Amino acid sequence: MQLGMIGLGRMGGNIVRRLTRAGHHCVVYDRNAAAVTELAGEGSTGASGLADLVAKLDAPRVVWVMLPAGAPTESTIQELSGLMKPGDIIIDGGNTFYKDDIRRGAALKEKGIHYVDVGTSGGVWGLERGYCMMIGGAKEAVDHIDPILAALAPGIGSIERTPGRQGRDPRPEMGYIHTGPIGSGHFVKMVHNGIEYGLMQAYAEGFDILKNKSSEALPENERYTLDMADIAEVWRRGSVISSWLLDLTAQALAEDSSLKDYPGEVADSGEGRWTINAAIEEAVPAEVLTAALFARFRSRLSHTFGEKLLSAMRFKFGGHTEFKLKD
Repeated sequence: MQLGMIGLGRMGGNIVRRLTRAGHHCVVYDRNAAAVTELAGEGSTGASGLADLVAKLDAPRVVWVMLPAGAPTESTIQELSGLMKPGDIIIDGGNTFYKDDIRRGAALKEKGIHYVDVGTSGGVWGLERGYCMMIGGAKEAVDHIDPILAALAPGIGSIERTPGRQGRDPRPEMGYIHTGPIGSGHFVKMVHNGIEYGLMQAYAEGFDILKNKSSEALPENERYTLDMADIAEVWRRGSVISSWLLDLTAQALAEDSSLKDYPGEVADSGEGRWTINAAIEEAVPAEVLTAALFARFRSRLSHTFGEKLLSAMRFKFGGHTEFKLKD
């Protein structure tokens, strides 16, 4: 299948590579000409701009926008709406606010253009592991792009199958799901990221307690000097709190148990705030997720070992840099 990809950063470029490996053909564009040249050298077709990209696609055209949420995505989709034709499909695979999806989808529908929102999880590891995707949009459009989605998804892999799923949609077992109408994909991904904040905070606080068990404020006979890397490693194996986040934590601690290269000033990219706002709108109590978000705000004033661990996890799964990378 043919796909146009706009935005060739950490995730966009690897999405193109994974699709190319699966036999799909991509036409690619990014303001960074070097990124276009690199992917063209790997089998994609480079484009010099949005108009050139659209012109190189066969109808019905499918264009995936993988840009930062907000103005970059907004202006790109606005320009695409004037270049594409009825029956074409625009996919937004970034971390867009779901209410913006609803607005854009309504505007594009007036032009006969389909809009599909894809909440995409997988970070810098997606090329090899695949991408977990949560997809909102009309069934007709989602079904049309299914070959692309199936190629990007992780597949069932070695994960044990869930009892009782017989007769249900097989796509969730493969790592992607059609969640419902426009906006629902990004809404589910938004809550996913809010949960991520809470899980990361729980690990961070737990390891902070372990780390500080050697504090001189404690009676001497109650002090333990515990090995953070070994504790993370043993918890990966057979523990009920094992997870991919714990795998990445163990990796970071094995590399440097002091986490000296991580500042502990933890950013938030928006989805956590949107999740809390949704909880307020729905009158749903969300104490853990709210506390995790506020802990990130506090981290920008002073930094604990736990917050260094949060920085380490964000870098390991998403390449988010809150520190200066070494040459």
